[in-house]
Amino acid sequence: MTMVRERKQEGGEAVNITEVRVKLTEAKKNRLQAFCSITIDDDFVVRDLKVIEGHKGAFVAMPSRKLTERCPKCGEKNHLMAQYCNDCGVKLAEKNTSKAAGRLKLHADTAHPINSDCREQIQEKVLAAYREEVENSAKPGYKAPRYEDIEDVDFDDLDEDKDKDVDEDEDIESEEN
Repeated sequence: MTMVRERKQEGGEAVNITEVRVKLTEAKKNRLQAFCSITIDDDFVVRDLKVIEGHKGAFVAMPSRKLTERCPKCGEKNHLMAQYCNDCGVKLAEKNTSKAAGRLKLHADTAHPINSDCREQIQEKVLAAYREEVENSAKPGYKAPRYEDIEDVDFDDLDEDKDKDVDEDEDIESEEN
């Protein structure tokens, strides 16, 4: 928190976005125009930001998940608007969910900026990268950049890293005792 405050006091950016990756969507008639990821300080990645074409122009939507509720009979999760359980088929009760600005809230952000300066900076950088990608896509011989996703993760490496972390945690615990 101190670094961010120091950067702001020095007139710097609220957040240092060091990379933006853009994957344009195929269907241009949809409001969803692209998926993006941002890297912060070359250390932290936020994936699944979306560029959406709104009534007032393009904007950036933060990564989110669908809100769910559990079936009273079997306990399985169901989308908030489901009328029947996806697992056991029982009819679900009417929804008494909270409404934000008069609309039913169906999704919750999984990552989001805390202040408007940070949101504006993210939006500015992501939309600039999006516009650049749109321009590049119109050029002859355009090849879409690779957009890393879960398919790119080598789970064997993750298991090795997890084992290493567990070993380090055990070492720290033994040193503390």
